[in-house]
Amino acid sequence: MSKPIPALTPIQIDKAQVIANFPKRPRDSHKGMFGTVAVIGGASGMVGAPLLAARAALKLGAGCVHVGLLAENAPAVDLLQPELMLHRVHDALQQVIDPDHNFKDSVIPAQAGIQLNKSTGFPPSRERQNTVLAIGCGMGRDMAAQKLLYDALNIDAALILDADALNILAQRPDLRTLMLSRKNATVITPHPGEAARLLGCEIKEVQEDRIAAVQQLAHKFGCSVVLKGANSLCITRNGKLFINQTGNPGMSAAGMGDVLTGMIAAFIAQGMPADDALLLAVHLHGAAGDALAEQQATIGMTATEVTEWARWLLNQWQLQ
Repeated sequence: MSKPIPALTPIQIDKAQVIANFPKRPRDSHKGMFGTVAVIGGASGMVGAPLLAARAALKLGAGCVHVGLLAENAPAVDLLQPELMLHRVHDALQQVIDPDHNFKDSVIPAQAGIQLNKSTGFPPSRERQNTVLAIGCGMGRDMAAQKLLYDALNIDAALILDADALNILAQRPDLRTLMLSRKNATVITPHPGEAARLLGCEIKEVQEDRIAAVQQLAHKFGCSVVLKGANSLCITRNGKLFINQTGNPGMSAAGMGDVLTGMIAAFIAQGMPADDALLLAVHLHGAAGDALAEQQATIGMTATEVTEWARWLLNQWQLQ
């Protein structure tokens, strides 16, 4: 890791405080009040990852959830969750940018990598305060994925980077400039291996001083960070450091990170500031795993089960 930054003392995430920040639903609610999430990823053989994230976003309250899939043989519908709207990648991005404008051929062909900046720009955008793009789950690292991430970094919406989006960011240092220039909320959610790649160090170094690692990530990329693992660390955009104490070894399973990404996206879409959203999502994600472990033990725990428990717990916490 690079030059040390003075270490912060982490604050324990407080359940009462984070749930208090979750907005109450008025009786005359409609789906448009609870935001739009677009989950982008799903290269061949990895379609399950964005579906897990999208299902979590839906179950945790997002009003509309779109899924943009890279795989040529991607399904047209999620039979287990038909409420999700599945698209090819460019169509899902259109939902984030401007649903009233046709980008299919003119601006974002599926694998074109058009520059999307102030000079070429999108048409004047509609209000996207409650629109969230989550990118990287099962996306792969090929050139099409790299161009897709480049485009996403230029989109004027809240952005969550996970999985292969982080691996691409590590191998393409030129994208860091785009990260640092973003004005919208941006969150990265690396596990220790991804954190090591982003920092150009060994996993051992990250794990030996996780506080230093998460601070370095926030400083390097100018965004909020969740460093996943036992006692996940969260650093907000204004530099506050938090530690989470929910979760258990049963959550060391495929898809758990995808579910967390979907949860963060859902909470931002519903109007929470990004930093409040990530703190609630991290704490609730671990608590759902703990509730599941208490009922059924830890071995064989799945990400889908955690999503269901997270939905149940969120509703219970709101009633307390």
